[in-house]
Amino acid sequence: MRVLILCTGNSCRSQMAHGFLQSLDKSLDVHSAGTNPASQVNSRAIEVMREVGIDISTHTPKNVEIYLNDEWDYVITVCGGANETCPMFVGKVGKRLHIGFDDPAQVVGNSSYIMSEFCRVRDEIKNQFIEFYTTHILPKV
Repeated sequence: MRVLILCTGNSCRSQMAHGFLQSLDKSLDVHSAGTNPASQVNSRAIEVMREVGIDISTHTPKNVEIYLNDEWDYVITVCGGANETCPMFVGKVGKRLHIGFDDPAQVVGNSSYIMSEFCRVRDEIKNQFIEFYTTHILPKV
């Protein structure tokens, strides 16, 4: 089963979703990309994922264009920007879903507050992707 997770920058939400989904089932072929990828994965995203035992420190943001000709069982957007600007895929896409989350990288405040928002969004992503996995992936395995 092949899953592509899209966000605008591919530096935070899509990377966390990628990490969670891959941790649920190592046999899944999970990738993440951005419509306007950042230069690196957000260090706070790496930190909050490490807190729950998932290492995304070796992930790198990628441009969605490299995946447009591939076949996907699911293409999932995790932010409104990517959902609105998601390009047309030439390859076959089984289902396209949108599971949106707030962007913790846009939060303003002291360090403690910002980290609490990263944790909140991380936990929402975890819960939503566990639900996605049990609802959409497990029945097909």
